[in-house]
Amino acid sequence: MDKLQLVEREYLKDKLPEFQVGDTVGVHVRILEGDKERIQVFTGTVIARSGRGINEMFTVRRIVAGEGVERTFPLHSPSVVAVEVKRRGRVRRAKLYYLRDRVGKATKVKELTTPVDEESTTRRRRKRGLTARLVRLKGEEAVETKAQKRKKKRATTAKTRLKTGKSKQGSSSSKETPVGAES
Repeated sequence: MDKLQLVEREYLKDKLPEFQVGDTVGVHVRILEGDKERIQVFTGTVIARSGRGINEMFTVRRIVAGEGVERTFPLHSPSVVAVEVKRRGRVRRAKLYYLRDRVGKATKVKELTTPVDEESTTRRRRKRGLTARLVRLKGEEAVETKAQKRKKKRATTAKTRLKTGKSKQGSSSSKETPVGAES
């Protein structure tokens, strides 16, 4: 490991919440006024993250009295007491600088809906066919998907038609016995 990284490691914060660009966060900032110290919360949307390690920064934007205010915070700074995620945002960009030009409701970021339980996650994976692959990799018993069940049902109905001598449109007019069947 590099000597610089060893020195920086001492100053990195251990407990930081997972937040991405587009999330609405409340940043608790330590403010010194003379010899008094207080904590002020700056709530807004994260529009950018940059840097790595001790140099990691994030920019938060909010509207105050009709005017846009942006503040850039060093993530591992002692003046940043805490970062609390209030709302997850669904965005498709790494930087949301286009929000600077937007006014009113256009500045809203869609909320990310996350699955509450493991079952809904499994359901979504099944739709994409991922669960069967994951199960095979883990060596567990495979879970049948709807498509697999339909395929299995078609195969069994085709076999029963052959055994009974019925065609797909209905029963056949002549009573023929299938090949290999004894009467």
